[in-house]
Amino acid sequence: MALTRRDSAARSLLAGKLPQRNMTTWPWGFGVKLEIITPFLGKYRPFVGRCCQTCTPKSWQSFFHKHLPSLGFCNVIQVTEENTRYRGWLVRRFCYVLAILDWKVHSDTPRDLQERIFCSKRVQDVVSPKGLPARGDEPILRTSPAQWRSEVLSILNQIQSPLSLFILRLCSWTLLRLLSRVVHSVLLHKGQLEMVCRAAQTPDVPLVFLSTHKSRLDGLLLSFLLFSQGLGVPRVTWEHQAYTPSLRVLLRRLGGVFLPPGAEQAPDSKRGALFRAVLASYVEELLKSRQHLLIFLEEPFSGVPQLSAPGGEWLALVLGALHAEAVPDVMLVPVGISYDVAPDVFAGSAQPAGLWSCLLAVCRALGRGFGCVRVDFAQPFSLQEYAANNRVRRRCSEKSLEELLLPVILGKSPGLLDWEKSEEWFSRRGAAAELPADERILVGRLGLHSLSAGVSCSAVTAVAIVSALLLHKHREGVFLSRLTLDFSWLAEEILLRNRDVSFSGRLRDLVQHALRLLRGCVSLHLLRHGDVLVAPRETEAAVRELSRHSAALLPVFMCEAVGACAVNALLVEMLPFLGPAHLPADIVLSQEELHRKTQVLVQLLPRDFLLLQPCQSASCYGQDVLDKLIQCGLLVAEEAPGERPACDTARRRFAQKLLWKEMEDFSEGDSDYEEDTSKRCFKISQLDNCPDFFFFLSCLLRPLLKTLERAAAFLAESGCLESELAYVERLQQFLLRKAREDGSFECATRSLADSSVQTFKELGVLREQPGPQGPLHLSETFCVKGNQKRLEKFIGQFASR
Repeated sequence: MALTRRDSAARSLLAGKLPQRNMTTWPWGFGVKLEIITPFLGKYRPFVGRCCQTCTPKSWQSFFHKHLPSLGFCNVIQVTEENTRYRGWLVRRFCYVLAILDWKVHSDTPRDLQERIFCSKRVQDVVSPKGLPARGDEPILRTSPAQWRSEVLSILNQIQSPLSLFILRLCSWTLLRLLSRVVHSVLLHKGQLEMVCRAAQTPDVPLVFLSTHKSRLDGLLLSFLLFSQGLGVPRVTWEHQAYTPSLRVLLRRLGGVFLPPGAEQAPDSKRGALFRAVLASYVEELLKSRQHLLIFLEEPFSGVPQLSAPGGEWLALVLGALHAEAVPDVMLVPVGISYDVAPDVFAGSAQPAGLWSCLLAVCRALGRGFGCVRVDFAQPFSLQEYAANNRVRRRCSEKSLEELLLPVILGKSPGLLDWEKSEEWFSRRGAAAELPADERILVGRLGLHSLSAGVSCSAVTAVAIVSALLLHKHREGVFLSRLTLDFSWLAEEILLRNRDVSFSGRLRDLVQHALRLLRGCVSLHLLRHGDVLVAPRETEAAVRELSRHSAALLPVFMCEAVGACAVNALLVEMLPFLGPAHLPADIVLSQEELHRKTQVLVQLLPRDFLLLQPCQSASCYGQDVLDKLIQCGLLVAEEAPGERPACDTARRRFAQKLLWKEMEDFSEGDSDYEEDTSKRCFKISQLDNCPDFFFFLSCLLRPLLKTLERAAAFLAESGCLESELAYVERLQQFLLRKAREDGSFECATRSLADSSVQTFKELGVLREQPGPQGPLHLSETFCVKGNQKRLEKFIGQFASR
C-alpha cells in the first residue's frame, strides 16, 4: 500500500525530525504578547509547559530557555564513568556506586526542628490554657509542658523522620539497578532541567513540584531523578492509608512525609487543632530551610485527570506558609510523567502495600519489560504572583450546577447559558478547615492550573496511540499495515496540536514496540498474503488496560471531542434514525445552537476532567471548541446563495464602514458584528477521513458520558437512605452488569462511578443528609420516573451511537 505525501512526511517526522515552531512575538496595546506559531517539518520539538500568561505574566517571561526545543535528552539511568570524578577500568565496573556517592544533599532537616515547632505561635496558641477547650467526647489532654512536648513529638514522628544518608544511597543504587533492568530508558529534557535549576538558584525561595500521578513508583522515581541531577532530595508526600506502618517508617527515612490521621478531626476538637498546628508549622519550617517539596495533585489509577483531596491539603499548607510570611515566595514547578506501561501491580488491590508485597512486586517486574519513561518539567511560576493576581479576580455571574442545568434537563429553559458554574473544590477538612472560603477557592484554582500544566507538558507514548486506535477506531480488528498508517496520522495530529511525543524512530518499529508491550491485550494472526491481523481482546482486564493507556490522548483532543459530542447531540435531535457511521452532507448547523449544546456539555462535565483553567470562562472555552472543529476540518462555513463570500473585500465601502465612522457608533457596529456572527451556519465536512475522525473524537468522551447515562438509568433501582460508599458500590456492580452485555468495560471503573455520583450531587439528583458523610437519597424532583428518563435522554444525546 502506497503512502500519501502526508504519511511519508509523518514517517520522516517520527524518525527523529519533529516540527519546529517558528515563533514571532507581537506586543499588543493591552500588555499581552501574542505568539504567532508556524509549524513546519524540522529537527526541533514543540514548545510545551508554558505557564499561564493571564495569571502569571512575570513568570511567563522568566526561567524559559530560549533554545529549549533544540536541546536534547539525557537518560537518567545510563550512568557511566563520565558521571564520576574518576576514570579507568575499575571505575567503569563500579560507576553506579561512585556516582551515587558523589550526589549531594544540599539541605536537610534542621537539628532543632522539634524545638522550633513546639515554640511556634500556632502550636503555643493550641497548647496554652486559653486554647480550644476539649470536647466532651474526647479524652482530657495532658497539660504539663513535658507532656505537651511529648505529644507534639509524637505527631511530628507521624509526619516525617530525619533523612538517613546510608539508606538513601543504598535505595538509590537499588532503584537504579532495578530501573536499568525493567525499563529501556528514563528520559529527561536537558532544557527543562536547566530551567528548573535556574529557578532553584533564586535566593531564599524553595521549589514545590506539583506532579501528575500514574504509579506508586512516582515518588521514588522523581526523588531519585532530582537527587541525581543535583537538585537535592525533596520531601515527597505519600498517602498514609496506602502503606503499612513498617513501609511508612522506611519511606520517612527516604524523605517521605505523611498527613497525620488526626488532622482530619473536627475543627473544634483540641486534638485535631494540635495536629493541624504541628503540620502547618512543619511545612513553614520545611520551606524556610529551602527543602524542596513534591506534591501529587492527581488521584492515582483514576485514568482521567482528577484533583486529589490530599494534594489540595498540601497546597493549602504551602499557601498558608506564604501568607504567614515564612518565606518570601515559592516557585511552583508542574511535572508530567509518561510511562509506556506503568510498573505497578497494586492498582487493583485494596490492601495497603507492605515490605513483603513490594519485594514480590519487584520479583514480578524483573520478568517483564515496561518500555520507556519520560519526565517533563513545565515552566516554574511564582506562587506569590499567582495569589496576588487571583485574589482580586471574582466572577459576578455564578450559579450552582443545579440552577444551571436542571431547567434545561426538564425542558423549562432551552435558552443559551450565560452563567458560570460555581466552584466547588475542597471540603472543610484538614488544613482547608483553617482557610476562609475565598482562600479555599484559590487553592482549588491553583491545583487545577497546576494539574492542567502538568498534563499538557506530558508526552504521549506510542502505547497510548496504539491503544486509542484499537479501542476507539478498530474495535473489530485491523491489519498491521493500516494500523501503521493510522499511527502516523494520529502522531502527526498530536504534534500539530503543540503536544510532544515520547518516541522517535522508524514507524514500523514503534508500532511493533507498542504491540509487544500490549501483548496481553491484543491477539495477532499472521495471514497468507504476509500481513498481520491485530485484534484487541474482549476480556475485562484487556479492555480496561487499553482504556487506561488511551486516556492520555483525551487531554490532547479534549476541545475537538467536546465539539464532536455537541454536533452528535444536534444530529440526534434532527435525525434520530441516523447511523453512527453516517454524516449527512446537507444538514446545516447553526452556530448559536452548536454553541448552546457545547455550553451545556461543558457545564455538565467536571472542570478538572476538562482541564478547563479557572481563568478561562466556559463561554470562551465553547468558542475555542468551535474554532478547533473548523481548524481540524470537521466543520466548514455555509454561505447562502447570492451572498458575497466571507473573504471577499472588493466591494466594501471602506469610508462608510470604518474611516468616517463616529466614535459613538463603534458599540453599535460591535453589536451588528455579534448579531451576524450568531447567524453563521456550518456543514459537516465531506472529506474522506472526516467520518472516522468524527467518530474517533466522540469515542474519546464515551466512557464518562456512557457512565453518566447508565448512572441515570440506575436511579430507578435506588432505594432508601444509604451511605455514599454503599451507593457507589451498588452503582459499580450495575455498571459491570451492563458492561458484560456489550463489552464496554471501560465504562465500569471505580473512578468514573465516583465522578458520576459527585456530578449527580451537584446537579441536585442526589441529596445528602446533614452531618458528616450523611446518607444519600433521591431528590423529590427525580423520584418521578419521567424526570429520570429525561435525565437519561439528556445525557445520552451526547454519547456516540
